[in-house]
Amino acid sequence: MTDPTNEQVGAESPVVVVANRLPVDQVTDPDGSTRWQRSPGGLVTALEPFVAGRGGAWVGWSGAAGEAPEPFESGGMSLVPIPLSEDEVDRYYEGMSNASLWPLYHDVVEKPEYHRNWWDTYVQINKRFAERTAEIAAENAIVWVHDYQLQLVPAMLRQQRPDLTIGFFLHIPFPPYELFTQLPWRSAIVEGLLGADLVGFQRPAAAANFVQLARRLHDLPARGQVVEYDGRTVAAKAFPISIDVASFDELARSPEVLARAKEIREELGNPSKIILGVDRLDYTKGISLRLNAFEELLEDGAVEAPDTVLVQVATPSRERVEHYVHMRETIEQQVGHINGVFGSIAGSAVHYFNQSMPREELAALYRAADVMLVTPYRDGMNLVAKEYVAARGDLGGALVLSEFAGAAAELKQAFLVNPHDIAGVKSQLLRALRMDAADGAKRMRAMRRHLVKNDLDHWANSFFRALHDQASGQPTGRAAGRESTPLSNGRGGAQG
Repeated sequence: MTDPTNEQVGAESPVVVVANRLPVDQVTDPDGSTRWQRSPGGLVTALEPFVAGRGGAWVGWSGAAGEAPEPFESGGMSLVPIPLSEDEVDRYYEGMSNASLWPLYHDVVEKPEYHRNWWDTYVQINKRFAERTAEIAAENAIVWVHDYQLQLVPAMLRQQRPDLTIGFFLHIPFPPYELFTQLPWRSAIVEGLLGADLVGFQRPAAAANFVQLARRLHDLPARGQVVEYDGRTVAAKAFPISIDVASFDELARSPEVLARAKEIREELGNPSKIILGVDRLDYTKGISLRLNAFEELLEDGAVEAPDTVLVQVATPSRERVEHYVHMRETIEQQVGHINGVFGSIAGSAVHYFNQSMPREELAALYRAADVMLVTPYRDGMNLVAKEYVAARGDLGGALVLSEFAGAAAELKQAFLVNPHDIAGVKSQLLRALRMDAADGAKRMRAMRRHLVKNDLDHWANSFFRALHDQASGQPTGRAAGRESTPLSNGRGGAQG
């Protein structure tokens, strides 16, 4: 890492990623010193090769309120922090992004709140991101904007820098016309996204929703996946995000992880069956639903504890938001009730962890689990489901997956469930627990084969190629002569 006071860091970047968060977290060591550490998560893993391999920059918030650090170098990238005050975090991030847009885009599982001062701050912060990006992007640079917190940035950036090629990717679902039009600022959001050359979504239905909104709200001509707007064409397409399959497969095969998986089973009392849930603590994930389903199976006598146990990892999330605090308390009460009724001296029925876990521990849990239970009410993709499949190089285990997760369209050999149908969830969970080993291996092999072909490199490459092609066809010819280079970092595929 170079001197963080270097004002030239990030200047004239040919490739710029713009996301709510930087790809690093500031950590404090035991001696009191601070340093930047690479963040966990799929987005960082996916985009680091894309940015670092081209001498690019990443614009984002550091995660701490107050003045932003000076730009600095990390992981081969120029990192350009954006400042957010405490009030701005409350209104732009906790408010507009996570209490208005997040629930609206997730089928209104929880009722959204709409406040004008939240929206005003959202506009201000999006403008701040756009202005900083415009300052550091080289002429004819490629800018890739990410997610629901920054939906106004493409149009703001287009206005300041019409020379840029701009892509946008939404990592969460995008709602249909009937839901989206609840939003008081619906037209402004659509106009913001129309500033991009290419708007990417997880699923084709989300892209179709966007095109329909552009047609109906703005009376714009559209042909298939392309909208005509302001003398340009804007494409809307699906690019299902994935994971680094080879890397996760290799990790899960390592002697250390296999030994830890064996330890986990022993620590749990060597149960016959382990059911696993791994989620961010969020009302969209259906954690209470799966606890209810497991409790009913115990009541029915279909399974017995501690011969069959449920391990639930719930990563802390939005702990300053009252609803999330209440949800955590409710889940902890559920766990306590189940263990109080069905636990024994021999062991608990549910093992609950409200904490983040390192990648190595998660890989060991995936290898130890007989059934992975993924039951969101709505999810853009759900990479946990893909991680579980990538970790099962032994072709063991079974995946029970909500049909309302984007991953369900790809992992078709999973035991698919409607999370609103608790009887159906119980039935499929029992099928997975009692599945024949040969049938399980056949299902897992097919899912792994799909993931190998559609991994993280494939996602990033396909988006980049589509962005290049779309920009090349624009009247200005901004991308003419620019190489359509692949993003592959040379990783091989997983076995199985």
